[in-house]
Amino acid sequence: MSASRWFRVLAVLAVLGLLGVPRPAGSAQAPPQDVLIFGATSDVETMDPQVSVDNIAWRAIYYCYDRLVQLKGGTTEVAPQLAESWTVSPDGKTFTFRLRSGVKFIDGTPFDAQAVAASFGRLFKMGKGAAGLWDGILDPGGITVVNPSTIRFTLKTPFAPFLGSLATDQASIVSPGVMKHETAGDLGQAWLAGHTAGTGPFYLKEWRRGERIVLERNPNYWGPKPALRQVIIRNIPDAAVLRDLLERGEVDMGEVLTDDQIDAIKDKPGIRVFEAPSFLATYIYLNNRNRYLENVKVRQAISYAIDYQGIIRGVRKGRAVQMRGPIPQGMAGHDKTVFQYTRDVARARRLLAEAGHPQGFELGLLIDPGVREWADIATIVQANLAEIGIRVKIEGYARPTMRAKLDKADFDMATGFWTPDYPDADMFTWFWFYSKNGGLAGNRSFYSNPRMDELVVAQRQEPDPAKRMQLFRQIQKIAVDDAVYVYLYQPVYRIAMRSRVQGYVYNPMLLFMPNFSGISKAP
Repeated sequence: MSASRWFRVLAVLAVLGLLGVPRPAGSAQAPPQDVLIFGATSDVETMDPQVSVDNIAWRAIYYCYDRLVQLKGGTTEVAPQLAESWTVSPDGKTFTFRLRSGVKFIDGTPFDAQAVAASFGRLFKMGKGAAGLWDGILDPGGITVVNPSTIRFTLKTPFAPFLGSLATDQASIVSPGVMKHETAGDLGQAWLAGHTAGTGPFYLKEWRRGERIVLERNPNYWGPKPALRQVIIRNIPDAAVLRDLLERGEVDMGEVLTDDQIDAIKDKPGIRVFEAPSFLATYIYLNNRNRYLENVKVRQAISYAIDYQGIIRGVRKGRAVQMRGPIPQGMAGHDKTVFQYTRDVARARRLLAEAGHPQGFELGLLIDPGVREWADIATIVQANLAEIGIRVKIEGYARPTMRAKLDKADFDMATGFWTPDYPDADMFTWFWFYSKNGGLAGNRSFYSNPRMDELVVAQRQEPDPAKRMQLFRQIQKIAVDDAVYVYLYQPVYRIAMRSRVQGYVYNPMLLFMPNFSGISKAP
């Protein structure tokens, strides 16, 4: 299916709404009509949009901020937000934005071009993972304040997804007022980790770590007033408990439930389930700094030992397709001819022996137990690798701790998922394989290959679409030959909610970020 057709299908699904049958709503314990309770199985690590690169955290952050542009409804079409309009130079390197007037940040600071420049300046100066998106493309010297209502971005090189990239969480416009909270030159990071300073329809009212995040409607929001007064994101680590609360009506929406759990409640009164194709990649990081995993034959042996179809059947009940390299089906650049690993235990044992480890060894497998799917995957992987002599120790940590270990390369193997922020294969190549993106920035296997670095940079700067597709084919071949990750599957996205929830719109670029500002609840 072509990318354009893929998105038309998604758009139709979004318009049609929810695949499921509305049931009578209501419960004596149901939350108020203007309060949405969202059940989540993992807590977030920080509320700073210029630090976090975590979709789970972005769920809480995204609607507390605006960006220059946004994605329109359930589509990948770029639409105005804080920028009312823009022009692009013929060479595709200069973008000039006309800004909205009369907007204020939640802290009372006026929004203008200087605020935009200060926000991007903070992002680049901190240089955290979120800034990597524009590495080699844009820096502070390329941002010019023309006048209070006009700002210009001059890129170092053409970058096809640039406008779409400005709709991501990384491009959130942060109030210059955050600098009032700076301590020890941290650019306000310590303060903003637990507060918000945006112009969005909500702001962070309360955060009881490990318990709940309360987003309150911004009384001075410049756009349409949200129907919801509050969104409460409850941390419910046990997915079975989350399912029970959803079924009883004490939670309005719930994520991440397993397919088994969703199937068990989808026909219950008052429950409905939305499902649609996704670009969500589920995979396993193989830390190339590990003394065993630095050997490509060991990584290939692991890739041959995995029972992909067994995992898809057992964990996703068949609602997924095995990945064929890093770029998912439906996205431009996907190569349907690239080699695909299948289970071959004999070959895996031979590769392990050739690598000098015929008797095997022990590796840890890092998971967030709050994601039941990862725990189920880990159990199967443990059994698969035992057959070739690799003893796997499953290591469960709360999400913030797990992510800290990922960022420091303090793991052997880890389960993970990745969903694009903008519809371009750059999301699955630049981030995953560029050597400077090691850790949470995206290269979670800490892979380093000079030839791959050249290719992932070249595809970013190539203006010819046909030549760019050729570069993506080369990248995928190397990525699979080097077994950088274990490419598991691309699932159907599913989320369960009470039938009283109305106005939910699915956008594949905002997979874990429901459109809270457009949702309402029936009486």
